[in-house]
Amino acid sequence: MPGDAPPPDGPLTVLDLVAVRRWAVLTRSLFAARRAEIDALNVFPVPDGDTGTNLYLTFDGAVERTLATPELSSADELLAVFAKNLLWTARGNSGVILSQLARGLAEGCAGSAEIDAATLAEGLQHAEARARQAVTDPKEGTILTVARAMAEAATSSVRASVPASVPASVPSVPEPGSAPDGQPDDREAAGVHVVALAALEAAREALEHTPEQLEVLARAGVVDAGGAGLVVLLECLERVCAGQRAHPDGEGAERRSRLRPDAPSAALSAARPPEQGGADAVPAFEVMYLLRDSDDAAVDVLRSRLVELGDSVLVVGGDGEWNVHAHVDDAGAAVEAGIEAGRPHRLRITALTDDHGLGATAGHHGRTATTAGSHRSGAAIVACAAGEGLEGLFEEAGAVVVRSGPGRRASTGGLIDAIREQHGRGASGVVVLPNDGDTLLAAAAAVRAVADDGIEAHLVHVRTAVQGIAALAVFEPTAAAAANVLAMQAAASATRHGAVTIANRAALTSGGPCEAGDVLGVVDGDVVIVGSDELAVAREVVHRLLASGGELVTVVAGVEAPDGLLDAVTDEARSAHHGIEVSLVDGGQAVYSVLLGVE
Repeated sequence: MPGDAPPPDGPLTVLDLVAVRRWAVLTRSLFAARRAEIDALNVFPVPDGDTGTNLYLTFDGAVERTLATPELSSADELLAVFAKNLLWTARGNSGVILSQLARGLAEGCAGSAEIDAATLAEGLQHAEARARQAVTDPKEGTILTVARAMAEAATSSVRASVPASVPASVPSVPEPGSAPDGQPDDREAAGVHVVALAALEAAREALEHTPEQLEVLARAGVVDAGGAGLVVLLECLERVCAGQRAHPDGEGAERRSRLRPDAPSAALSAARPPEQGGADAVPAFEVMYLLRDSDDAAVDVLRSRLVELGDSVLVVGGDGEWNVHAHVDDAGAAVEAGIEAGRPHRLRITALTDDHGLGATAGHHGRTATTAGSHRSGAAIVACAAGEGLEGLFEEAGAVVVRSGPGRRASTGGLIDAIREQHGRGASGVVVLPNDGDTLLAAAAAVRAVADDGIEAHLVHVRTAVQGIAALAVFEPTAAAAANVLAMQAAASATRHGAVTIANRAALTSGGPCEAGDVLGVVDGDVVIVGSDELAVAREVVHRLLASGGELVTVVAGVEAPDGLLDAVTDEARSAHHGIEVSLVDGGQAVYSVLLGVE
């Protein structure tokens, strides 16, 4: 990629191989310059936001992998290779969505050695569609909203552009593909800069409005971090198309998007009560199959139907074959939906509940570790961990551990390597525990990728380390991976979780306003307690977690846990609930002084 010719003086009419290379390099530079700024846009005032870091590391790794690729000859070929590399290096949910944006762009521009305005607009449309498909439950006010604005504006800009050689008196604008009186059509005359500029301006505007769509953003006084990252990407595209170099040191700041709204609107500043609800009931069946002889439209219908039938829906793939997964009560309806969409094959239906013989069977007591060499003919585990103590816990159970925590999320490629390592050791199937909500999409992408190589892998949707520990307790190394994942998911879903941490800035939380240095209590992912004493806040978190009962409290101590914290948590649990069991783990994780789980 280095050694490209200087950019032209004026706006580009097409994106060629050199321009796409320049776009990639400039984006990496700007992500490096602004990653801390984007990291700060996390929705709670705790220092675990790393969207900017994830985007930078994802992009940086893909650039390096692409540099090692044999000489590429066209813009579309470079986009295709780069999109594949982005998936391999994707870190965190934002990195995976970025890889899907790139995949869609490459698909929309396929067959174009040089990308004109209409092709770029089509590519951005495909990018938005792919990103939205990657998320089972898409929400507005996120990067997906910004991507939709980008795609719609890009398409409109092509349709509205008047060819420069057409007199101003021409009363109407021809549609793409047509040209009045032999004049050039608007596909060429618009130029890629017109499309890039329209996409950027629309994305900036959409980003500004994200706090109006997500209350959590309004409370924190920030815009969506993933959306901000997409705007950075589009800023680089616009600069390349304008014939300009990027300025990672911040030149041109007056054109940058505001990453913090001036103030939430009055309607948003009124706090609404948080949604209530406990652990969801486990659907009766897990349905998995491969789907052939279908198309994107039919697959979209299938995905919507499966979402209606149940949860944990994943429908991914392309180029003629899709991988389908869902948890449903009506397995027959899920299969019939597949038949309507195409030709299902390699069908597998597994019961999820005790009523069908495959519920969680391990109790809460007598948790033991499994030796690393005992699972060779059955299942194996790949687990993410954010501290040395947690790493040791999972390694004792025979897991291959991938380090993952704030600022260093596991990449899809790293998880793929770990799954392959377990498969190479002789495991018939692999269970993946991401143990972090921001690593779920990367783990899901890794599971899909190894399926293409014929490796059986399953994802357990665990969003915290304590849920991962609960899942580990019911793991049976001699059982099949598919049977294990059902029991492990049930155990994880039945575990309420909490944490204690320190605020690093002022913000408005569900527990009220906080200032930098305040102690925050987190229950089921929401900051609900603001205090000044870690021991007191930890006691209150335990009290709330045990309000609806429990048999086992798991306490995972962080590297900065103050003296007396574990005793305070243990005393609170045992005084409130006589006979309850408390399991202490020296986790060694950063950011959170203690993680708590109640089973």
